[in-house]
Parts: sequence; structure tokens; C-alpha cells
Amino acid sequence: MIIIGEKISVIAKKVREAMNSRDPLPIQELAMAQWKAGAHFIDVNTGPAEEKGEELMTWMVQSIQEKVHAPLCLDTTNPQALEAGLKAHNNQWGSPLINSTSNDPERFIMLELAAKYNAQIIALTVGKGGLPADAEERCALAAEIMARAAEFGVPLENIFLDPLILQVCTTQDQALHSLKAIKMFQELNDPPMKTVVGLSNISNGVPKNMRGLIDRVYLTLLMYEGLTAAIMNPLDKELMDAMKTTDVFMGKTLYAHSYLEM
Repeated sequence: MIIIGEKISVIAKKVREAMNSRDPLPIQELAMAQWKAGAHFIDVNTGPAEEKGEELMTWMVQSIQEKVHAPLCLDTTNPQALEAGLKAHNNQWGSPLINSTSNDPERFIMLELAAKYNAQIIALTVGKGGLPADAEERCALAAEIMARAAEFGVPLENIFLDPLILQVCTTQDQALHSLKAIKMFQELNDPPMKTVVGLSNISNGVPKNMRGLIDRVYLTLLMYEGLTAAIMNPLDKELMDAMKTTDVFMGKTLYAHSYLEM
């Protein structure tokens, strides 16, 4: 499974302070730790980045890739900042991933940028009208986004469909709808569509001591349904061990006593 390391986010105080002071060290250390722990992409979340967003994203991309030879997942709602990041990205380590577009017309520009820079892109199955009610509505939105992507010239193989994970403590029924959607998304195309989730969304709002358990169990269920990628915390050893163990049971890893070390 593809792991997108989630730890470099403007929401985190340490990261936000490093961004504001343009101190690369804390950001580089977080990126390196996630990469060494098994992340395939490093998410770079600068948020709206309304003030000096282009300069900030350029600096973030260059600072991280100076130390970590991995592709980045560029996470901002500012299209100008996103484009600056795409320009700065070193594609020698793999093509970047845009986080994200949706079926909201205001987000179509992200598809335009994905086509222009031959980037991969996450597509949230949500529209301007509100949250999807069930798996079937998510699939309908996914089909519309896929058609829109074709209009912009984005290959289907560059798209990761996201069912939009909601917190289990307030929308328990949606956890099952998202699981079902992961399976259904793969049936929308041949070869199957790629899928991704923001894993920690499922445990938002629950007591801190329960979050790890909820994330681990839900990840196992998602993987059973064929999940391709997850935005998650690769520094959570128990979570990573659960993922590796699930791969063993699904026959994707040959069992050995040392499989957790692989």
C-alpha cells in the first residue's frame, strides 16, 4: 500500500512556527523520519497560504527534497501556491500528487494544473451541494469527476478517488458507506481506479487513548476492500505493524518471523 506521510501540516504548532520563521530543520527532520519509516510520499500541507503562498510552497518543496528523495503530496487550497510547488518539485524522485480536487467547480483548476504538470491528483467525492449520503452517491460523484478529468486531459491512472472519511463518533454509518465505496470505485474502470483516504479523519473527536485503535482497525478493513493509498502517520509503529500484518493475511507479504522488520 502507498503511504502518504501526514505529519507536515500547518495545523501542527511546530510545523507552523518553522514555516513562519523559514526554519527548514524541523520540517526536514519530520520529512526524513517519515521517509525512513516507510512513507512513499510526504504530504506538505500549507493550508490556504493566502499570504506569500507561492514563496512558502516553493521554499517547503525545495527544503524537503534537499534532504528527502521522495515525491511530495502538495496540499493547499491556493492554486497559485500549488502551481509554484509543482514548478519547484524535483520529478526525479517521482511525479507529485495534488491534494486535492472535487466535484466543486471552484476545484476544477486543480485538474487543470494536474494536466499541465502531468501530476497525480486526489479526487474527493464531494460536490458543492454537501456531503454524499452513501456509497452510491460517492460513486456517482466519482464518475462525474472522472469524466471531468478526461475533459482536462488528466489520465485516469493519475487519479486517486477519495470516498471522504468522516469521524465515526458523529457519523458512524458513514464508515461503512466509505468502505463500500472503496470497493465500488475499483469497478468504475478497467484497470481498477486507485483509491486513497485520509485515515485519521475516522478517529477525529474520540478520546486520545482510543484514536490509535480506531485507526488501526479501520485501516485493516479498508485494505481488505482494496485500498491503494492512505494519508496516515508512518511514525505510529502500531499502525504500521497493523498494516504489515494485514498484508500477510491478504497474501501480499510472505510470512516470516521477521515480517515486521521488512
